[in-house]
Amino acid sequence: MTAYEVNVNGSIFDWNLENGDFHFENDEVVLFWVNTAFKTLFDSIEEIAGEKESELVLETAGYRTGKIVSQFYMDTIGHTDEILTNLPNTYAAAGWGLTDVVYYSIEDRKAVVTVKNGWEHKVILAQGKADEGKFLPGHWAGVFSGLFNANVWYRIVKSQIGGDEYSQYEFFPSDITPTLNVKTLFDEQTKKARSELEQLTEQRTQVLSDIIKEISSPIIPVMDSILVVPLVGPYDELRGEELLNRTLLNLPHYNAQYLVLDLTSLTGFDDYTLDFIRKFVGSAGLLGTKCLLVGISAELSMKIVQSGHSVAGIPCFTILQQGIKYALDQQGLEITHKRS
Repeated sequence: MTAYEVNVNGSIFDWNLENGDFHFENDEVVLFWVNTAFKTLFDSIEEIAGEKESELVLETAGYRTGKIVSQFYMDTIGHTDEILTNLPNTYAAAGWGLTDVVYYSIEDRKAVVTVKNGWEHKVILAQGKADEGKFLPGHWAGVFSGLFNANVWYRIVKSQIGGDEYSQYEFFPSDITPTLNVKTLFDEQTKKARSELEQLTEQRTQVLSDIIKEISSPIIPVMDSILVVPLVGPYDELRGEELLNRTLLNLPHYNAQYLVLDLTSLTGFDDYTLDFIRKFVGSAGLLGTKCLLVGISAELSMKIVQSGHSVAGIPCFTILQQGIKYALDQQGLEITHKRS
């Protein structure tokens, strides 16, 4: 024989070994080993998608298959009362566990279902988890949504995996849908990713800022009486104030008479930069330190003139050596070769 048929409490199973077909309730099905093959399937989904994401995948799949079941039985039986009377036997015969529709109200669109020893419970046991699965309650939410012709969702009241004798689900009208849950999860992940990115950016910005403070515009003692501060790159209000404060705090420590501001590597020269330099010179002067400007190129001198500002009264030089020599001359000092 190549064809077999078995009636299990009204549910028909039939096999055609010649074609390799297996049917349940006149539709093709396939068998899986729950504790091995099904467990591996669940584990793989979770490994690829993540634990929370895999729960949503299974819940959504359950809901959609529930809608298919409700549509199938509405097409073949057509009466909700009769469908809900027959479904527990059908699910038990199919290995979905001992299912009981404890209560339902078509008018209120509410229902209560219990499931004991369902296949999802067995898979979760095999996985060593302690939380109720989402496929079966999602599935029944899809069944009742189809049978009641309304959007229905669920809450888990009892959990066999949590120690109860059986799992119990309550169903009720709701705006919640798998699509909404997917959007909510996506929004949560987007918000979390944005928050993590902002936090990482803030941390790296702080680290970079600290590094810049350390390496940007260092105070270089040339001699006991002369300091050099190179201005590197562009300066905004934050960076300018940082340099000014750090320099002014350290000037008394060096007890220098001359402070040479080297503008050779200064970029982005604008009105703020010129005001900042003039403020720098004035503040240092109040502490008894005279300032010189060096590294003024022809391009920079033209920008200063075009800006309408003046640096009159501040000694300016083209190169650093000229500024150092000027500071030495003003103190009656010079650098000479050592006599042998």
